Amino acid sequence: MSARPVTVWFDSACPICAREIRVMRALDWRGNIAFIDLHAPDAACPIDPALLLARFHARDAGGQLHSGAAAFALMWRHVPLFWPLGQFARIPFMLALLERAYLRFLVWRQAKPARKAAA
Repeated sequence: MSARPVTVWFDSACPICAREIRVMRALDWRGNIAFIDLHAPDAACPIDPALLLARFHARDAGGQLHSGAAAFALMWRHVPLFWPLGQFARIPFMLALLERAYLRFLVWRQAKPARKAAA
C-alpha cells in the first residue's frame, strides 16, 4: 500500500483525464496523493485494469477502494483547494448528484472517439 493517504489510478491515454490529473498533481502541494498511470508498465492494480480504465478509482489510507464520484470526492478532500468540494460531496444527496453527472460524463467520454472518427 502507498505511504500516501490516497492512491488514484488514471487513464493517461484520455486527454481529459490526463489534463485533470496534471492539475491535481500541481495542486497536491502536500503530496497526499499517489497517482498511478494505468498504462505504465509497472502500474500496480488492485483490480482488473480494464475496470480501472472504465471508471475512476481511488483507494483511501485504510485500503478501501472508491469509484466514480466517491473516488473524486476522496481525492478532492486531500487537495487543499478542493477540500470544500470534497466535504460537500460527503452529503449523500450531493454525492448522488455528482455520481449521476459522472455517469453522464462516462457516456460522453465513450461516445467521443466515435464522433471524432465520424467527423
